[in-house]
Amino acid sequence: MSEINDLFTNKEWRFWDQSMSGRSKSALESFAADDTLCELVGKGLSLPTIRTWVHENTVVLGIQDHRLPHITAGRDVIQEHGFQSIVRNSGGLAVVLDSGVLNISIIVSEQNSAIDINTGYDIMVEFVRYLFPQIADRIEAYEIVGSYCPGSYDLSVNGKKFAGISQRRLRHGIAVQIYLCIEGSGTERAKIIKDFYEAGLQGTQTKFIYPVIVPEVMSSISEIIGESVTVQDTVIHAQRLMNHMMYNVHMQSLQPSETDLYMYYLTRVVERNQKMLTKFE
Repeated sequence: MSEINDLFTNKEWRFWDQSMSGRSKSALESFAADDTLCELVGKGLSLPTIRTWVHENTVVLGIQDHRLPHITAGRDVIQEHGFQSIVRNSGGLAVVLDSGVLNISIIVSEQNSAIDINTGYDIMVEFVRYLFPQIADRIEAYEIVGSYCPGSYDLSVNGKKFAGISQRRLRHGIAVQIYLCIEGSGTERAKIIKDFYEAGLQGTQTKFIYPVIVPEVMSSISEIIGESVTVQDTVIHAQRLMNHMMYNVHMQSLQPSETDLYMYYLTRVVERNQKMLTKFE
């Protein structure tokens, strides 16, 4: 686990916990926050950061999702499930966020030394293994066919996916982002995305191949371990892990000197999202 040791051990970091404070806010605010941190950390103006965040009942769509031939019908289905939908500014396809899904962003700089894409993913995989030592040696990273937002760094145990990882790279900063299905049913979340794609496609053949969702391949940490694990348990464990590994951990949100840049990125992501959504009208 050399990558994470090199990054964390005896280093100074920031920990920004929005697992409670961000729940009622739009997920667009989280993407703006990570873009802000990418620039600040990338330029060496802020400490490398781990940010934990949770948002209520939101389906985050990818760029390809908004090109579905019947996207309005797809979004209507999402709303019928009691979820809102937004379009994010990073890669990937539709994912489900709710109170049982913990998102973690690790933001680092490659200003002084380059971090290739696979290394970025490996850092997050190692961090998750530290978070869940009881299943660490069983966690595998490969694409789970039938899952939503499938990718080569899907995290699973015995073929049951509980997490997906993405990256955002901006101005020498890298935000490695993961959604961790901690509580509840992975299968029930996947059913929402299955219904979304079926309504959005309605049998139409498209150049882009959208995933055929098999809800049963999705799970949660609680289901995999066989006992109740909560989002807040995991946040506390992440904080303790940081305090154990790192030289100094600053518990802080954005500072006053950083908020102007945040408002710039928030305006960008909101306007971009609105531009995407108006195409559905």
